Amino acid sequence: MHVLDAFEDAHVVPVVTVSGADEGDNLASALKAGGLPIAEVTLRMPYALDALRSVATKHPDVLVGCGTVISVRQVDEAVDAGAQFIVSPGTWEPVVRRAQQRGVEVIPGIASASDIMRARDLGISCVKVFPASSIGGPDALRELMAPFPGLRFIPTGGITEENLAEYLELPPVLAAGISWNVDRGHIEAGHWDEITRQTQEAVALAAMVTPAPDDF
Repeated sequence: MHVLDAFEDAHVVPVVTVSGADEGDNLASALKAGGLPIAEVTLRMPYALDALRSVATKHPDVLVGCGTVISVRQVDEAVDAGAQFIVSPGTWEPVVRRAQQRGVEVIPGIASASDIMRARDLGISCVKVFPASSIGGPDALRELMAPFPGLRFIPTGGITEENLAEYLELPPVLAAGISWNVDRGHIEAGHWDEITRQTQEAVALAAMVTPAPDDF
């Protein structure tokens, strides 16, 4: 399945902070048990690439990508480790172009109309809205979407169980990036069953949302 199709099917994408092969392995197992075989492994922790490589190697049924990618070197490192998609907090042409050259889906971050225009000029069809809560939440996102028909959005940053539906109800929203189900504290403590439980709840919550009529 194409990366963006898988995102749309799942409605939510776990944004995870893991360090080392063992954490990556255990987290992937917990996500699969929770019915969400997707992971965006962010480069925010030491040995994050080891975690990504472990997921890619030991869990071929998990769609794994790399987030917080901010340089061309990191694009290469992530793809070499097995990343199937690249997520960046901003829209920077060298990162986008390198990911495209490496043949992986790239989802750059945007926070303004100007960012979106740069992304579209690079041939991007789906962007990450980051930080979604700080730029004004669903209301601001609704206004930002209006001038760009056909573009898909993945809001990330400040997405909670309480406001998830408000984002997913917007027709241009492909999926939402979430992290409450992959809390760093639970990962450090090895509470994998709790991660599975919260992932199951997130999947069920997302599945209940029906997009509003598409008036964009």
